[in-house]
Amino acid sequence: MSRQLPSEEEALNLLAQVGCSKKVVEHCITVADLAAEIANSCKDKGFEVDVELVRIGALLHDIGRAKTHCIDHSIVGAQMAREKGLPSVIVFIIERHVGSGISAKEAEKLGWLVKNYIPESLEERIVAYADKLIVGSIRMPIEVAVERFRQDKNIPKASIERFKQWHDELSI
Repeated sequence: MSRQLPSEEEALNLLAQVGCSKKVVEHCITVADLAAEIANSCKDKGFEVDVELVRIGALLHDIGRAKTHCIDHSIVGAQMAREKGLPSVIVFIIERHVGSGISAKEAEKLGWLVKNYIPESLEERIVAYADKLIVGSIRMPIEVAVERFRQDKNIPKASIERFKQWHDELSI
């Protein structure tokens, strides 16, 4: 499959161009650093993973926050990425990074297009997982991330379990 990923510099320029705040950009950089660390660890364990895709996808995962800070920033960001001509692999990372994924049933409750927004590829899971371990630009332990999920009554138990499975699979 042929795809042209933007460079890190191009991704950062794009975040600035669309109006992402400095705090959002700092968050994206921190997530990208952690996601790349996780991807490299997975590669060392024998997983087939595209580290460059993980890094660029993580840099762009919150592009939709230039327009909204609601949960649908992933949908808004995916549309922005499509309009900018970014490859579908990047669009999917952006679209599927919220929580530990949004099921079609949950999407319907949110008023979204009814489809599955749960990360499918390893690269998508790595970015979504890394994002949940970063608050602002601060990395937190898995226990804190799980507790934050548990305290949010809008997050289904299945999402918490999926996040814990990702931790078992991806932890470094």
